[in-house]
Amino acid sequence: MIEFILKFFSILPLRVNHFIGALIGQIFYITNNRTKFVVSQNIDICFPELNEKQRKILIKKSLIEAGKGLTEISFVWFRSFESNAKQIKNIKGIEYLESNQATILLAPHMGCWEIVGPAVSLKQPITILYKAPKNKKQKKFLLEKRSTKNMHLANANAKGVAKLQRALLKNQIIGILPDQDPGEEGGMLVPFFTQNARTMTLLVRLARKNNAKVLMTWAKRLPQGKGYELNFEPIDVLSTSGELKDDVALMNQAIEAVIKTCPEQYLWSYKRFKGVIRY
Repeated sequence: MIEFILKFFSILPLRVNHFIGALIGQIFYITNNRTKFVVSQNIDICFPELNEKQRKILIKKSLIEAGKGLTEISFVWFRSFESNAKQIKNIKGIEYLESNQATILLAPHMGCWEIVGPAVSLKQPITILYKAPKNKKQKKFLLEKRSTKNMHLANANAKGVAKLQRALLKNQIIGILPDQDPGEEGGMLVPFFTQNARTMTLLVRLARKNNAKVLMTWAKRLPQGKGYELNFEPIDVLSTSGELKDDVALMNQAIEAVIKTCPEQYLWSYKRFKGVIRY
């Protein structure tokens, strides 16, 4: 049943797909539900300066974008990478990918992050860090939908990290979504907006070890389902102090900066402060 629903959304034109997703987001907003609660709590933490009207507007817009995110997943997964690429109407900073240097794409949960890997893989090999589901069927499904000759997945474990390192040694591109809770062993507490959050250290450690170029990468949804704008922007995540905590804090500041350009397209439904506050 779930696969049927996913396939149904994949055959719809993107404008229809996003229209239905927006309706789902509207339902999230007008009803009491866990998603709305988490989104509201995260926005309250990160944007305390908003008045009540501004707060409600951002929560509503964020839930609408979250709805689009739900429906567009099937659009990306069940269509060819070439078909996905046609939905990218504008690319900013593509020249930063065209160099023979180890490169890390820092891809927050912003806009349609699922389309980034497929788009890049049409030009160059890319290895992406992901957390494999425990369910074997789900794992197989994800591998089938996300892996190709030029796009490789590295599980979030020691073997996966070694795979990322090998790619960097070949001066290839890797992709990491660092704005998710890595657990106590894989991260440290550093500020994210106004609140400490457990934050992954892997990206900055790999960047420093390999003298890798780091590109902030996100695919912004265009209005009315008109496609996406793909962005690559060089950033510095290596602090002058050389301290790991300062590097990670610098990375979070860069993520904050890109979120502020289009805050409604960030995934506020994710429990970013898990382990620090109660949701």
